[in-house]
Amino acid sequence: MSEHIPATDGARPRWRGLVTTVMLILISVMIVRDILIRRWIGTPPSPPDTTQQSH
Repeated sequence: MSEHIPATDGARPRWRGLVTTVMLILISVMIVRDILIRRWIGTPPSPPDTTQQSH
């Protein structure tokens, strides 16, 4: 009982590879943009969360 599987070269369809590449580029751009914006704004780091004692 042999099943005939259509012969493919094992590669993904071209559009899927293109979509993956575009998504990776967009994510990378968003990460770099976020890092650069944080550096240029120069906001001081937020103070650590500490519990304040009530008087």
